[in-house]
Amino acid sequence: MVNWQSVSGYVQTRKQSFFYVAIVVVVLVLPMLVRALPLDVSDFPEVWDVHLRQPMDALQKWAMRNQLDHPMFTLFFDPISDAIDFGIRQFEAFLLWLPWPVVIIATFLLGQRAGGLRVALFSAAALLFLGVTGLWNEGMQTLALMGVSVIIALLIGIPLGIMAARSDKFEAGLRPVLDAMQTMPAFVYLIPVVLFFGIARVPSAVATVIYALPPSIRLTNLGIRHVSPTAIEAARSFGSTPRQILFKVQLPLAMSTIITGVNQTIMMAFGIVVIAALIGAGGLGREVLVALQQQKVGRGLIAGLTIVFMAILLDRVSHGFSEQDTTHTGKHAKGFHLLPNSWDRYALVRGFEYGLDAVMTGCYRFSQAIARSLAAVGSPIAALFGKTDSNQDTLPFFQRHAFLFSSLILLVVLLGINSFAVSFGEDFPEAWVVEFGQPVDTAVAWMRDNLYQIGDLPIGTGPLSDFLLIYFLNPIRSFLQKWLVWPLLILTVTLIALTIGGWRTALFSAIGALCLGLLGLWAESMNTFSQVIVATIITVIIAIPLGIMAARSDAFEAFLNPILDTLQTIPFFVYLIPVIILFGVGRIPGIMASVLYALPPGIRLTNLGIRQVPPETIEAAQSFGSTPRQILFKVQIPLAMPAIALGVNQVIMMVLAMVVVAGLVGGQGLGLLAVKGLANPLKDFGRGIEAGIAIVIMAMVMDRITQAWAKKREVVSRGH
Repeated sequence: MVNWQSVSGYVQTRKQSFFYVAIVVVVLVLPMLVRALPLDVSDFPEVWDVHLRQPMDALQKWAMRNQLDHPMFTLFFDPISDAIDFGIRQFEAFLLWLPWPVVIIATFLLGQRAGGLRVALFSAAALLFLGVTGLWNEGMQTLALMGVSVIIALLIGIPLGIMAARSDKFEAGLRPVLDAMQTMPAFVYLIPVVLFFGIARVPSAVATVIYALPPSIRLTNLGIRHVSPTAIEAARSFGSTPRQILFKVQLPLAMSTIITGVNQTIMMAFGIVVIAALIGAGGLGREVLVALQQQKVGRGLIAGLTIVFMAILLDRVSHGFSEQDTTHTGKHAKGFHLLPNSWDRYALVRGFEYGLDAVMTGCYRFSQAIARSLAAVGSPIAALFGKTDSNQDTLPFFQRHAFLFSSLILLVVLLGINSFAVSFGEDFPEAWVVEFGQPVDTAVAWMRDNLYQIGDLPIGTGPLSDFLLIYFLNPIRSFLQKWLVWPLLILTVTLIALTIGGWRTALFSAIGALCLGLLGLWAESMNTFSQVIVATIITVIIAIPLGIMAARSDAFEAFLNPILDTLQTIPFFVYLIPVIILFGVGRIPGIMASVLYALPPGIRLTNLGIRQVPPETIEAAQSFGSTPRQILFKVQIPLAMPAIALGVNQVIMMVLAMVVVAGLVGGQGLGLLAVKGLANPLKDFGRGIEAGIAIVIMAMVMDRITQAWAKKREVVSRGH
């Protein structure tokens, strides 16, 4: 009897072998044959250029001429701009009006309500660091811009997520739009937004809303769709309408997932708020940008750290709310330890913990006393409206919200003291400001002078930069631009996509590669592609071994986690400052910054994939006498390959985003054109739009191919 499964596997293997041979022939043999023909295909034909920049420049000029009187501006864009600007100004004015101690105490109370005392203390310390560094006003400006942007994003995203959850057709239509929004590098949004909203904070807020929308939509949709069908059926059996089911069953049960979406929206908004400094948004982003332009590492690093602490603050608080029970009353847990339990052997620590417990318990009892007092006052008022007739009916409501009411009373009392008795001052005291930047500048100057080249040895950042430039970056760029002429490169990309993802992926990739030439950006795209290749190779070479080491050692994983958390939280602008000092200006610093930015997902997904290999599989290999090395290379890595492939996909996407931003420091390619489009929209707007479209196309092609590879590895892994 014929084993058709074996026959199918044999045919599939032969087909893949044929494609691999075809790729080798196209890459190595056909370029020599093409050069022997009387054809000049070294450059993409200029006559095929669609000149998209011309209508874009015309649109930009039309917008400049008509922005004062055209109905599209006066009746649509201007009212939106005015409303957003009003919201940002009022929010900023309110934050700057509040005395700084009140802001810090309010943040402490919010952290306590969200995640307990540890989160509360970190939140207060993060804001205190903001003031000590002399960046209090800039921090409040950034917080206002981000707050308004997040509120708008949630007001749009959550309803769209609800609609997507209630309609499969709407979700299917929305999915490609969200995919494109998440694939597009962040600062590419700024170029078209500037056309309709000008510069400064309003276009920054609009771009932030667009960039931060996808997680709120996707997670709202996911949360509602994952509500138990049994709960919905029970509600229907009691005669609930679809509206009642939505607001009383689905949304409450999906609230944890929705708040997780809020958390992701906040974090993504924080990322682009910093980038928005390119168009005059101000705040902490401007501090980082100015430091980058003036190569003041200390100033840029401190501004970057304040951004990191604010981002972690908001992440911890929003994450704490996402994991909370909705009936949480804020009661202090008995047995809570602020310091490690192992320290209890010290009498001083035990005394501190006992005192802390007494203080927290006293605060809880005080809030409950306030709740009883409010219930006693509120009961007669409620009785007038027929709502209740006893204090006992009102008390549960105030007890559930005792922490909220007691916190509000405390903040009102502090504001009253500041207004009528002792003034705390709205601005952070200048006498408390500490100059942290100078020691950093001194250290960086030493590194620049001593690490660029160590003695007479060919060791240091300078020789490393030259090595990468001469032996990797330039040869790969030359290979893409001169050896593998454009028709053969498109054919190579098509064959690779066909081998990995099938004909649909191949067709999409071929059309995408062709569009890079039709936009007149073939050479610039290959320049950017060469940088992506080099940065990805370096990142993967570092990330996979570190991920394997983390998977095989809990201690090493614990050591890596805070480093990876910091690398993921730091805005990628900050990476550019030290690498410029150490590697100079050009493509290499952009590549080095890309490696730092893309390392965390590569390490974490490799670690995760190996740790998720079933223990029984490893035990089976051990029972056959396999050595740890054999288990790693023949069992764990093959079975973890889907996660590793997904990590490579994330590395490529993050490298591409960072290489583009490296256009700020002379990175060349598409990133430089996009930066010019932002910096000089009157002259380079159309070219910047073309560069942005080319970046999106390149990102989508690379994402499709690597995603298909990850899925293919998953299928192979399941087959094992």
